[in-house]
Amino acid sequence: MNILIKNIKTLVQIDNSLRSKASGKEMSELETIDDAFIYLSDGKIDKFGKMIDLSQLPELQNQNSYQTIDAAGGMVFPAFCDSHTHLVYPASREIEYIDKIKGVSYEEIARRGGGILNSARKLQEMSEEELTIDALGRLQEIARYGTGAVEIKSGYGLTTESELKMLRVIRRVKELSPLTIISTFLGAHAVPLDYKGRQEEYVDLIINEMIPVVASEGLADYIDVFCDRGFFTVEDTDRILNAGMKYGLPPKIHANELDYSGGIQVGVKYGALSVDHLEFTGEAEIEALLGSDTMPTILPGAAFFLNMQLAPARRMIDAGLPVAMASDFNPGSSPSGNMQLILSMACILYRLTPEEAINATTLNTAYAMGLSHELGTIAIGKKANLFITRPMPSVAYMPYYFGVNKVEKVILNGKVV
Repeated sequence: MNILIKNIKTLVQIDNSLRSKASGKEMSELETIDDAFIYLSDGKIDKFGKMIDLSQLPELQNQNSYQTIDAAGGMVFPAFCDSHTHLVYPASREIEYIDKIKGVSYEEIARRGGGILNSARKLQEMSEEELTIDALGRLQEIARYGTGAVEIKSGYGLTTESELKMLRVIRRVKELSPLTIISTFLGAHAVPLDYKGRQEEYVDLIINEMIPVVASEGLADYIDVFCDRGFFTVEDTDRILNAGMKYGLPPKIHANELDYSGGIQVGVKYGALSVDHLEFTGEAEIEALLGSDTMPTILPGAAFFLNMQLAPARRMIDAGLPVAMASDFNPGSSPSGNMQLILSMACILYRLTPEEAINATTLNTAYAMGLSHELGTIAIGKKANLFITRPMPSVAYMPYYFGVNKVEKVILNGKVV
């Protein structure tokens, strides 16, 4: 049934220009309408405006033809788009969390066979059904906090069979969940212990065996590589992305989380949709990104959880770049998919204004998923993915009042979930 939401205190992130992303100074631009309504029809945004104009719309006079929701002074935002997660995983890793508290580094845990390799062992033992049930629970959890679209990566398989298992699980949750889901193949997430000292052979396996099967079964929308110190080199990344693009898999990149790895530059070289993490980003990296179509994507949850240096978001925006902020929801380095928390971190830790942070978690993250034409803003014809907040005094209250779920109701595909 169609839905009319009325008595909205503020309708946030209006977009009449249908922009694909916000860059530099544009990130501070956030159009709103006070005392508003919005009408949703056939799962899409059909009309919106000020309450005073509602009586002038004859098609909305028959109140039996649609459901009415009274926002009662709450605000309406476009649902968050979370463009980087590892949401399909086998088990939590709180034992490693204790190691981190004691000062053991992320890289040392990986060298011991922990981290990604730990998750890979456990995933190989779990059934697709178990993984699907767990993932659906996490999707319901993030939806309650206002996320309406999410990218999910493989990468905890690290064998052809297990990577395909993960991707089949992602395909299954796409069918079962109301969230919009993008699937990314990340066979190059870590080098398995069986290939220790033979990294090039594992890259060969990804190129010659995994990618052709993933592509032939249509299991992924994108391909990704963890291009960083201790993981995959620029040369490895170059080979993998080149092979993926031959099979129609556009690239995304894990880059510069641990060092100046060259990952940003190779991502730009291949026209990657996004380069993600970016803790180590200097003038050369910013210069490479300027003029490209690649979205710099920062993952505050991982830097916070690992107590790492922060990506220079302020410097990037001031240089004219767009910036997206995503959760990196995963069991090892960012065990939270709460995008309200990411919104707050964007302001508190990275010094973005509330307007910039909202653009970073809606429009720009939609762009980083290839979905800004249908998600990320309130625009006529876009998918009706939005949430209604509890009554709030201002838009800035959304990132300011952190730690509490401020979402009252979530609507995905034009339906209350």
